[in-house]
Amino acid sequence: MIAAEKRRPRRWLRWLSLLALAGAALLAKGYWNATRDPVIRSATVEIVDWPAGQAPLKLLLLSDIHVAGPDMPPERLARIVGELNRLKPDLILIAGDLVSEKRSATHIYTAAEVVAPLGGLRAPLGVIVAPGNHDHWFKPDALRGELEKRGLRVLQNEAVKLGPLIVGGVDDDYSGHDDVPETFAAMDRLGPGVSLLVTHSPDIVPDLPRPVAAVFAGHTHCGQIRFPFIGALTYVSRYGDRFACGAIDDEGQRVFVGAGLGTSLLPLRFNTPPDAWLITLAPKAASR
Repeated sequence: MIAAEKRRPRRWLRWLSLLALAGAALLAKGYWNATRDPVIRSATVEIVDWPAGQAPLKLLLLSDIHVAGPDMPPERLARIVGELNRLKPDLILIAGDLVSEKRSATHIYTAAEVVAPLGGLRAPLGVIVAPGNHDHWFKPDALRGELEKRGLRVLQNEAVKLGPLIVGGVDDDYSGHDDVPETFAAMDRLGPGVSLLVTHSPDIVPDLPRPVAAVFAGHTHCGQIRFPFIGALTYVSRYGDRFACGAIDDEGQRVFVGAGLGTSLLPLRFNTPPDAWLITLAPKAASR
């Protein structure tokens, strides 16, 4: 009887040890997922009124970089930037959340440290940034100053004409800094062109006054942690999974939502690898 009672605690200890090992392995896998190289996803948007004689253009969408330790130090971002430059995009759009101040962070970097690797991005038409909620919660003026110092253009309910493109940048919807009507007014002032929007949150899409060729966004992280059969805990969207992830046709409006390069809250990813989108804008092929 006494021997049986002695064996019982040891059995529980073995089970607890196995559970602890399984938990550690799961966390290690989630961290590995979060720090892997981004998947490059591709798509083509055919445009009816593409300017005659204009060659197709390649756009690179980045989002949710979330520079912070341990998973996205500036050194890792600099290496990713080098890989992305090999794609030779004509224009780079960054859909917000350059920084993270998550409680699980092992290090919070300065605005200069966050932005420095992004200064290495190369594209003939430049790099456009629309701020995200974490950028506003961090140091928005410092981030904008560092970005502009390195030649990256920040659009906060503003627009710019780049070759045949008119790019509107809507400020962050999640933190209440968006102004869609002002952004469209700014685009209209630039005259004719192929209209595009970059925004941190895709939740602005139902409020657009008219369609544009494509909307480029992030914010959802594609769920970041998605469980089999259950799905994501949240997409941080008031529309649920309507704009959850990837290439979306929302009532005729093309929308691209990136999973992001970094992480929020926890440095873990499950079933949602980091990604970037390489999208080709081209004339619509004539129907036969």
